[in-house]
Amino acid sequence: MKFSANSVWESKDKYDVAVIGAGHAGCEAALACARLGFKTLVFTVSVDSIALMPCNPNIGGTSKGHLVREVDALGGEMGKVIDRTFIQSKMLNRSKGPAVHSLRAQADKACYSRTMRQVLENQENLEIKQTEVVNILTEDIETPGAEKKKKVIGVQIYSGGIYRCQAVILCTGTYLKSRCIYGDVSMNTGPNGLQAANYLTDCLKELGIKMYRFKTGTPARIDKNTVDFSKMEEQTGDERIVPFSFTTDPESIQKEQISCWLTYTNEKTHEIIRQNLDRSPLFSGMIEGTGPRYCPSIEDKVVKFADKNRHQVFIEPEGLETNEMYIGGMSSSLPEDVQYAMYRTVPGLENVRIVRNAYAIEYDCIDARQLWPTLEFKKIDGLFSGGQFNGSSGYEEAAAQGLIAGINAARKLQEKEPLVLDRSEAYIGVLIDDLVTKESHEPYRMMTSRAEYRLLLRQDNADQRLTEKGYEVGLITEERYQRLLYKEKLIEEEIERLKKVHVGTEKKVQEILQKYNSTPLNSGISLAELIRRPELSYECLEEIDKDRPEFPNDLKEEVWEQVNINIKYEGYISRQKKQVEQFKKLENKKIPANIDYDSIKSLRIEALQKLKEYRPVSIGQASRISGVSPADISVLLVYMEQYRNRE
Repeated sequence: MKFSANSVWESKDKYDVAVIGAGHAGCEAALACARLGFKTLVFTVSVDSIALMPCNPNIGGTSKGHLVREVDALGGEMGKVIDRTFIQSKMLNRSKGPAVHSLRAQADKACYSRTMRQVLENQENLEIKQTEVVNILTEDIETPGAEKKKKVIGVQIYSGGIYRCQAVILCTGTYLKSRCIYGDVSMNTGPNGLQAANYLTDCLKELGIKMYRFKTGTPARIDKNTVDFSKMEEQTGDERIVPFSFTTDPESIQKEQISCWLTYTNEKTHEIIRQNLDRSPLFSGMIEGTGPRYCPSIEDKVVKFADKNRHQVFIEPEGLETNEMYIGGMSSSLPEDVQYAMYRTVPGLENVRIVRNAYAIEYDCIDARQLWPTLEFKKIDGLFSGGQFNGSSGYEEAAAQGLIAGINAARKLQEKEPLVLDRSEAYIGVLIDDLVTKESHEPYRMMTSRAEYRLLLRQDNADQRLTEKGYEVGLITEERYQRLLYKEKLIEEEIERLKKVHVGTEKKVQEILQKYNSTPLNSGISLAELIRRPELSYECLEEIDKDRPEFPNDLKEEVWEQVNINIKYEGYISRQKKQVEQFKKLENKKIPANIDYDSIKSLRIEALQKLKEYRPVSIGQASRISGVSPADISVLLVYMEQYRNRE
């Protein structure tokens, strides 16, 4: 649908950056630019949809919790806001190693959105405007060689108004030509019945941007008063709440929490679904978009996992001031009457009333291989993008990309080097590298298994990995940076002390070892060696550690945790650091931006085509492109050495 304005006018206000969309990506992008001193205008189809959570009512989860803590460590906002608005908190995977511990918090949806909106409204250099952006304005620029390139000069809104700016960040989420579908009902709306953005796609296509059509879905929302919780298993939060933000005082968030509930589907549920598959738009061909592999609808589960006689269903509150509850695990696009029939077969939901129907949503997004690792388009100078528009899924993935896009848009205007995190530095680095390097025809979801160096990329040490970078960028205050340095000093000194402090075979030591079913001592041993035993920890040895120092209350838990992990997993951590050294060698071999791949005679045709299409920035990135073999990398390395010698 091509846009044609009845009248065109130009705003007298000038801006540095325009952010299109105020979801989780847009909020982080806009805040980053504004906080770095640039006059920023964020557009949204509805001010009431700022930081909207149109699907699940939680932040974090497996690997996603890592992303939230990394966003916080760099100076982002999501962690701070969820710490202020959560109603239940839980550290997942505690029975496993620290690499996969992930924090998840149930959110009060309305409160989260309202709180983030207040942050944006009160941010200096930031303005909000409710309208639909219909065009990205560009002009041609001269580049070396035959390839043409454009640069951003502004945006046009639905009323015809033009807003001039130097950079644009696309954070359109699931709104581009969005269509909500259940049964034979199809509505051209965005999530939660909000207005779709129907014009921008055509402009992007005219700019030469390759688009995809993706699909996601959400389950029904039900009335809490019609749920029988006595037939379900209660799911409570952690007794001791851990904050997402490294700036949140843990004592300030210890509070009474709201329970979630667990129940299951059964064969009767599955039979109803199977009998109505012909009415499902997912199987009838009515839905064109590709859905997420790792968040399938209940129809998908029943078909693909036919051997399973039940599936988990989580009943989750949507907030403190609403009776709506989310049916996690049962997203669907089946007709309304079938939704009622299947939900009412689930124990505890026999008399349930639906407040909002489940639905699937289709939307336009991009092939993210058109982006540099900075999240700037390769062929359009000053145009950045982040979030679900890049082909990812999830609030947390969106926030992470929005923050990086915002930082790099600002650094481009500052004429500074961009911030690019590699796979050994952050889950954010893994996320973006996967998106811009690997071909994907379905919504991308972050998982711990995607991170090769996950023992180093733990959620507990995100500040030690990234806060210095956030400080250098300008989003971390001097006070916060100095706090980090002090914390690192305390950790290092305590680890060294524990290596030097020895205990013997005295009665008190043997009693502690017996208490934790640990082998008694025959001779003296350092406390560090005892901590390495699987059944022991830094915390449980406090009674025999007479000279243990007192740490500041706001740092004590963090220092104890880091000391325990670094001693207990020292060997594994050292081994992974050596692997990272090898990885860095390839990442640090930068490929010249003007390299002529056609002149490299020994490359295979497939590799030549892929390298010309992707234009990787390093040998490391080139090696991860499908179709580029180790032999091709060797040829490329030889050519680059010859190129450097010629230079």
